[in-house]
Amino acid sequence: MSKKQILLEELEQEQAIEKEEYKRKLKKYQLEILNQQLVLRERKNSLIIVVEGPDAAGKGGAIKRMGQRLDPRLIRVYSIVKPTRDEFGHHYLWRFWNKLPSHGETAVFDRSWYGRVLVERVEGFCSEAEWKRAYREINEFERLLIEDGAILLKFYLHITKSEQLERFKRREADPYKHWKINDEDWRNRAKWFEHNEAAEDMFEKTSTEDAPWHVIPANYKWFARVSMARIVAKRLKSALDQG
Repeated sequence: MSKKQILLEELEQEQAIEKEEYKRKLKKYQLEILNQQLVLRERKNSLIIVVEGPDAAGKGGAIKRMGQRLDPRLIRVYSIVKPTRDEFGHHYLWRFWNKLPSHGETAVFDRSWYGRVLVERVEGFCSEAEWKRAYREINEFERLLIEDGAILLKFYLHITKSEQLERFKRREADPYKHWKINDEDWRNRAKWFEHNEAAEDMFEKTSTEDAPWHVIPANYKWFARVSMARIVAKRLKSALDQG
């Protein structure tokens, strides 16, 4: 059966959640993840979480809430930026190998190796042949990780173009958040539809049975945070119960 195509402009964004329900559900899923983290610690499994999405989609906030009650000794969060000169001299997957978690531990990637088929594709930082080849390379890379015991979860948090503009304006006006916005964010916004097309191709070509993409509407931050925590808790329990 063919996979259903995900169209980001058609994503339903009206999933609001009340504050008390948000706090109750988030606490529930945080505890479930913590309990599963203690089980994971004793297994020859690891947990790898990939989070992608447009600028200002709330990736960092969702990651923070998902992991804030976990044992910090067993989790690492990596915020991926453009490669260094040394990293640029290697295959693009090279810089991720030494960030992969040991058995029993967790690594969260705020942006990831999918940059090759997202921003690098759109901005022309790699050739067309390179980003087209990357779908196969990434699928094989993830298959290796899964066969070695990794539990791999992939999230794409999506907001509308109008919501992104409002968040950009709030960041510019807030002296405590001004560092979150720069000229590159505005340049990326100018290619909004090209970035959406790249993401939709990514879903189609790299969503597998063992590592599907979870696309979460993120206009409402509380809904996105609870959704991500719920999926992590459910997937961990399912994987570790079978282990």
